[in-house]
Amino acid sequence: MNALNRRHFLGATVASFALGGCANGIGGGGGARLDARVDATRDFLFGRYPGTRELAAKSYGVLYMPLITEAGFGIGGAYGQGALRINDVTVDYYSTTRATVGFQIGAQQYAHALFFLTEAALGDFRRAPGWAAGADIRYATPDQGASLGKETTEINPVIALVFGQSGLIAGATLAGTKYTRIIP
Repeated sequence: MNALNRRHFLGATVASFALGGCANGIGGGGGARLDARVDATRDFLFGRYPGTRELAAKSYGVLYMPLITEAGFGIGGAYGQGALRINDVTVDYYSTTRATVGFQIGAQQYAHALFFLTEAALGDFRRAPGWAAGADIRYATPDQGASLGKETTEINPVIALVFGQSGLIAGATLAGTKYTRIIP
């Protein structure tokens, strides 16, 4: 095999593993697994915080992110996947990616839900590239969690709830978050 053929073979092999390993193909069952996680997250949210059931009923759509994993030491990041539901029916799947910089140390996992209270807010979210930037101070321990912060978005009015925190993270950060439509 000459060098050019080896490069093509190596490139094709790496691409095959990358595409096969991401489980992001149409009809791969990823949507059903993600919907099951979203159902469990929604049920936990409604059971633990009963007022959220009424909030969801008043909303034009809800984006549920069942599990977001975040870690940081000076520079940090987070990633998770979820589903946008309108009338409790999944219409799109999204991933969220978050980058942070500032004083921070630790790792945590949490869930969050975005409640879109107007049709315009939901439409803006679905059409926009999905960026949000904010500064926050937060903490989470295995027993309790809280988030204090101010987030700027072009999408209003939207209520964001963070819940189910576990792990240990502390700090004050400047953050950027992006929601991206995906095919699970």
